[in-house]
Amino acid sequence: MEQEQETVLVVGIRFQRGGKIYAFSASDETDIVAGDFAVVNTAWGRQVGQVVYTREVRADEQRNDLKPILCRATGADLALRQHWEEKAQQALERARDLAKSRSLPVKFAAAEYTHDGKRLTNLYESEAKESLQGIQKSLSRSLRVRVELRQVGPRDRAKLLDGYGTCGEPRCCSRFLSTFTPVSIRMAKAQGVSLTPSEITGMCGRLRCCLTYEYKMYAEASKNLPKRRARVSTPYGTGRVVDLLPLKDVVVVQVQDRRIELSAEDVELLPAGQPQPKRRDK
Repeated sequence: MEQEQETVLVVGIRFQRGGKIYAFSASDETDIVAGDFAVVNTAWGRQVGQVVYTREVRADEQRNDLKPILCRATGADLALRQHWEEKAQQALERARDLAKSRSLPVKFAAAEYTHDGKRLTNLYESEAKESLQGIQKSLSRSLRVRVELRQVGPRDRAKLLDGYGTCGEPRCCSRFLSTFTPVSIRMAKAQGVSLTPSEITGMCGRLRCCLTYEYKMYAEASKNLPKRRARVSTPYGTGRVVDLLPLKDVVVVQVQDRRIELSAEDVELLPAGQPQPKRRDK
C-alpha cells in the first residue's frame, strides 16, 4: 500500500484589486478560504491582502522561498487597512500638488501605506528625466514617514486608475489582468480590426490588451486561407483576395467590379506571376 504524500496549503494573495497575485504558505492557517483577508510580510513591509485561491501541494514540491501567512486578518486589521487607504489618498493628492507647483510632467497614479504606517509608496508615470528627489523629501517631511517613489509604465498607471473601455465595460486591466502580455499590430490585422488609432488603443495609449484574447483562434482559423491581396481562381473568374472572415472559413474576393464572399473550398491560390486568363464574353 502506497504511503500517502504529505501536503501543504499554498494560497494566492492580492493586495490591490486587479493586482498581481503572490503565493504564500498557509501551513498554520489550514482553514483559510478564498475571500478571507490575511496579514503577511512582504518586501515593502507588513501588508493585509485578500486570498484569491487556495491550493494543496505536495510538501516536496512546495517552493522553499514562500513566506508564511502571519495570521488571518481581524476586524481591527481591516479597520486599520481602511484607515491607511484614506491616508494614502490624501498623500496622493499632496504628491500631485507638489508636482503641479513645480511644473514637473509627472502623473502620480496611486499611493499605499504599509500596514504599520511606517512606509509610503507612491506610484507614478513620467517620461521626463527630472529628479523627483525634492518631492520625495517634501512628502517625507510633511507626512513624517519613509517615502518611496516607484515608476510604472502607462499600462500599469491605467490599471490603477480604473475606468471604462470603449466597449462600455470596466477596463480589463483594472478588473482581472494581473500581468500584461505583449500586443502587436499583427494581432489586429489578423482579426480584421480597424487600424485607426482610436479603435485599437486604450486609455494608456498602447494597443488594447483585448486584442490578444481571440488572436490564437483567428490565427489557427487563417492557416488554410490565402493571404490578403493574393491572386486566386474562383467559379466566377480570377480575382484578388480583399478580406478574410476566418471564423466563417470565408474569403472575400474582388472579381472585376464585384466583391464576392466564397467558401475557402471554392477558392484556389494561383502561383505568383501567372498571367491572368482572358475574360470570355458570353
